[in-house]
Amino acid sequence: MDLSHRFSKRELTLLYEEVLYTMLYRLGKPEPNHVADASELYEYVQKAFQMSPEEHHVLMQRVKSLESPIFCLKATVKQAKGILGKDVSGFSDPYCLLGIEARSQEHCSDSSSSQENKKRMKAVVKDLIPEDQIHRTQVINQTLSPVWDETFILEFKDAANSSFHLDMWDSDVVESVRHKLGELTDLHGLKRIFKDARKDKGQDDFLGNLVLRLQDLHCRDDQWYTLEPRTETYPNRGQCHLQFLLTHKKRSTFLSKTQPSYTVHRHLLQQMVSYEMLQHQAGSISWDGELSKHASTILYLHATQKDLSDFHQVMAQWLAYSKLYQVLEFNSSCLLHQITSIEYQWAQERLKPEQKSELAESFESLLAYGVSLLQKYRIIFPLSTPQSTQRLQSLLRVLVQMCKMKAFRELCSLTPDLQQMVTEALKLGTMEWFNLKKQHLKPMTRGMEENGRALVRLLGEVNCDLQQCRKIWNKFFSNTLRVDLFSVAYLELQDLVSHHVKEQLSEIDSGMSQLTAESLFQLYLSLQELYRMNTFLPSRDGPLALTDFYQWFKEAIPKWLQKTYSIALERTQRAIQVDQLVPLGELNKHSTSTVDLSTCYAQIVKTWQQLDWPDPEEAFMIMVKLVEDMCKIALMYCRLIKTRAEELSSNQQDEGNAANRLCIVVNNIEQLRLLILRLPLQLDWERLERRMGDTIDPEQIQHTLHNQLQGTVSCLDHEIRDVVQTLASKLEGGIARHIQELSTSRDSKSPEDSITPLMKFLESELQYLNVHLVQENFNSLLGLLWNHTLHVLTTATKQQGCSSRHYQKLQFAVKNLEHCFHAEGCGLSKDTLHTEAFMALEKELLLRCATSRELIQKYFSNRLQQQLATSSEKYGAVTIKALYRASDQKLRIEILNAVNLIPLDSNVWSLQRSASRRGPACCSLCLTTTPWEPTIWKEKLFSPSAMCQGSTRMTMRWTQSQCPKHGCH
Repeated sequence: MDLSHRFSKRELTLLYEEVLYTMLYRLGKPEPNHVADASELYEYVQKAFQMSPEEHHVLMQRVKSLESPIFCLKATVKQAKGILGKDVSGFSDPYCLLGIEARSQEHCSDSSSSQENKKRMKAVVKDLIPEDQIHRTQVINQTLSPVWDETFILEFKDAANSSFHLDMWDSDVVESVRHKLGELTDLHGLKRIFKDARKDKGQDDFLGNLVLRLQDLHCRDDQWYTLEPRTETYPNRGQCHLQFLLTHKKRSTFLSKTQPSYTVHRHLLQQMVSYEMLQHQAGSISWDGELSKHASTILYLHATQKDLSDFHQVMAQWLAYSKLYQVLEFNSSCLLHQITSIEYQWAQERLKPEQKSELAESFESLLAYGVSLLQKYRIIFPLSTPQSTQRLQSLLRVLVQMCKMKAFRELCSLTPDLQQMVTEALKLGTMEWFNLKKQHLKPMTRGMEENGRALVRLLGEVNCDLQQCRKIWNKFFSNTLRVDLFSVAYLELQDLVSHHVKEQLSEIDSGMSQLTAESLFQLYLSLQELYRMNTFLPSRDGPLALTDFYQWFKEAIPKWLQKTYSIALERTQRAIQVDQLVPLGELNKHSTSTVDLSTCYAQIVKTWQQLDWPDPEEAFMIMVKLVEDMCKIALMYCRLIKTRAEELSSNQQDEGNAANRLCIVVNNIEQLRLLILRLPLQLDWERLERRMGDTIDPEQIQHTLHNQLQGTVSCLDHEIRDVVQTLASKLEGGIARHIQELSTSRDSKSPEDSITPLMKFLESELQYLNVHLVQENFNSLLGLLWNHTLHVLTTATKQQGCSSRHYQKLQFAVKNLEHCFHAEGCGLSKDTLHTEAFMALEKELLLRCATSRELIQKYFSNRLQQQLATSSEKYGAVTIKALYRASDQKLRIEILNAVNLIPLDSNVWSLQRSASRRGPACCSLCLTTTPWEPTIWKEKLFSPSAMCQGSTRMTMRWTQSQCPKHGCH
């Protein structure tokens, strides 16, 4: 990429001349991280300035022809520590003498003068350097750690043949002996008094010296140096802190003569940075601001030679980087260092008016540019580009830090608040983005369907953008600027969308096509999603423009519901047509059509959930229509699936396959019944009732929705019963046949053997049906078969002239069938099995299988139970005494009294007759029954309202006929 458009050819030539001059008159020892080879630097600048070899040669000759600069050593004597104390008080009054000694080249190359050189290194400054070239610091009184912080400019011609000399002396002023004795602190002080007495008055004491060759110095040095003694008497002379800077004076280049140093340095930096960014492999956006060793070396040399202060260097960097950022847009975090440095040094530096103006202009320019980037953040920082969020966050941080600077507040006091500027920019950027998207998605042909689809696509873009604002972008603006990006974007977009959608929908009338209605449904869902995002707003004043958006779609609701019903109906019909009525798998007893039917119902439920119509009355009417359509589909499915089973069975004569299909049919209908029963929960009727409140009477809801659903469930139950009855009828004949064979089997055959065919038949058939039927339908089938079995067994029990062996077989069959149908809890429950018919049959068989003695005993036991259970006195009550003598077989009965008798005569009295009841007697051997006969009757007149007076004793003797077989009584 050509960068020459940034500077004109003449400007580039002058800058190149400045660089060549800097490199040609390079001073100081190279830094460890800098490039020492001059050829590498020349090669680098040729590429950076896009100079051909011929141009480089011409300019190099021109630079060499220019007058060389004056070389200067800028030496700053900062402080010293650990120096000797020469005064009586133990302190010194130090000062420094410094200068540069220049030696001829011939004298330096003479090896015979090495001893003399050592002496010169030990010589004092005033003996080596002319007096007019010697510089002196101030005297710091009475200290061993003096602080001067004085700077001197020392000129020299040849760094290779020059040395820096520094002597430190103790200033000695004439004082009286009395004054010195007053400062005496120890024995060493007394020795110093005697020593001073021997030397000349006013002669200063030597504290130490320092000699440095200029060629050993770096361009910039800052360190502690050890002071050297002239003799070995006191070798430890302390240390001195010095700062050195090798600079130029009177540079002969055009730019150095005509422009401020920091301006030239800024232009040079700008050119270097431009080149460095374009050389970066990943592009300028990912460039972190780190310059190459070659660029750093050249810029370092130039700033040092021009003696630019740290603040001016930072200012030059800021001006260069901030301007380049607006052209190449590198990583804005590079600007943070300059912002921090300017803020730190602002109170320490005073700029000229033109420099302040230039700095203020850079602030305002970068602020305007940064706000313009934020205005178009969707385009400038797309999420599809890596590190976009980091770049945006870095820019926000730079703008915030810049606006917080003292320099910015002083120089740009009239600039609006940053939050206000960003908020207005975001609003404007949002409107521009919306208009751009609207224009981009505008349909080529004008029509209702095309307009509807275009609106849906536009709303999709808007919703996606707001989701990104809320989940990604908002946190950066909120945390850094305290600006709620989502609120700004949402309030602006919902207003723009409302105006645009109402304008487009005004062209659609009630006679819309089905395609238009479908596109409007998608538009409704998109608007609904957009409106629901208002819950994320922290606060708002007044209603939104989208508050009543659903009213725009009232005319499309009938078409939406009809489309939903038509799709479900057609899909159900196609599913039945291709259904082969075979199970889906080993664990699934339904066929394929139930899956499609379930999907159709789920789609209808989803449509209701998607609509979520805000108006409760209208929502109730929509619910009624959906439930009605779903019930229609359910009844239609029952009719068509049975027809489908008949069609498949008519083509095949295999009764087993026909039974299989009936099982699948009843399972499918049962599955449909369960789907219907789950509708109130899936459609959330409770929420609908809460929303309606008092708008609609709860009885109307019950009558309209629940009764309609219950009617459909009843129809499905009836269909299930019909199919199950059909399956049961196929087994009833086999059950009746086996019970008939059981009842007609020989008496000699054991009950176990007699019932075996019936149990095998049931085991085979029921196991088959259990595999092919769901549990609910299988239990219904078991109930029908159980009732039929009880009926057949009851009929077989009522046959006359059968032996007790016959009834014992039937009784054994009943017990085993009960266990079979119960199946250890997996079949019918005990309560379901123990019906009235079962209890009657069991009782009947129990009596028919019992002996005569057992029957007589059971009869009298029942009578005793009845007598004990009787509590009412409907016919009155009588009190008796009874005594039975087994030895003579006599029963003595004594009637004591009677009460509450029923009057039967006209005079309200009753003539009561007391007698024994004729009862049967049974022979203990042959069970032959003979009658008992009474022998005594007594009569007495009783009053029905009073107890009888006195008592009548009656002795009865029972005579029993002899048994015709055994003669027993």
